[in-house]
Amino acid sequence: MSVWEMTKSMSFGHPWWLLLLVVPLLLAVWEFSRRGPRIALPLDHGTQRRGSWLGRVLLTCGMLPALLLALAVLIVCRPLVTQLPKQERKLTNVEFVLDVSGSMTSEFGEGTQYDAAMESIEDFTSRRTGDAFGLTIFGNEVLRWTPLTQDVSAIRSATPFLRPELLPGHFGGTEIGKAILFCQKTLARRGEGDRLIILLSDGESADLGTMRSRTIGANLAADQIVLYAIHIGEGAPPQDLYELCRPTRGRVFAAGNPVALSNVFAHIDRMQPVELKPSAVERVDLFAPFAASGLGILGFYVLSLFGLRFTPW
Repeated sequence: MSVWEMTKSMSFGHPWWLLLLVVPLLLAVWEFSRRGPRIALPLDHGTQRRGSWLGRVLLTCGMLPALLLALAVLIVCRPLVTQLPKQERKLTNVEFVLDVSGSMTSEFGEGTQYDAAMESIEDFTSRRTGDAFGLTIFGNEVLRWTPLTQDVSAIRSATPFLRPELLPGHFGGTEIGKAILFCQKTLARRGEGDRLIILLSDGESADLGTMRSRTIGANLAADQIVLYAIHIGEGAPPQDLYELCRPTRGRVFAAGNPVALSNVFAHIDRMQPVELKPSAVERVDLFAPFAASGLGILGFYVLSLFGLRFTPW
């Protein structure tokens, strides 16, 4: 913002105190009009020049204390300036729902389906800085591993602890319906931002059917939750996933290899673009220009006292 724009938008927190500017004004008038004591010297009747330019310099230096006092009054009046509204990132709440059943240990590229899923989740969170992420794992039971948070370090360090071969037996099956309903309750309580569930699974669900899938999808849509389902591995995605996603305006993706899985997440990132919203206009203190000017004037005035001053006669 230029100095002219600052001046146009400037106001004061204590405007009535501006009346104190009368004091430095009177001090400047007195300095300009005073003559002081006069003593006649022999050289007064000589032919030397009057030195009017030196008199103007001395008068200017003599008025510096009045100018310093005026700046002090302006600082006490608390100058304010309107800050241009900034663009804030609109929050998106993303809940990852990860299948950790035994079949997720199947080979997938250079690792397993589980390894590829966790790697894609980590990459997605690094690209969506500013969103809130949560991680829920499921098999026949459901466990929230990480609540919705913008600190995703817990998700990124979870890979060695959630490996399917290390989990208890009740995570051995696949019940997608139970996991989605569990996450719906979490997201429905979020009052701020968009709501998104990304499901990663490789098999048929034991607790879904056409009607139940449509019912769950309708419940998600009522809470304004969008569901994207990613089927990891070979074969076509189960029909139940389409019935789940359709009411939420989400989509079902098939990822038969790690490259396809990475492309799916990139596509989801484009479908859920970062949204910006303007923040409220703020009034902020503007002390710096006045303080800097005051320090400069004070330094010049102190230097002037070493020689640029009127003599007592």
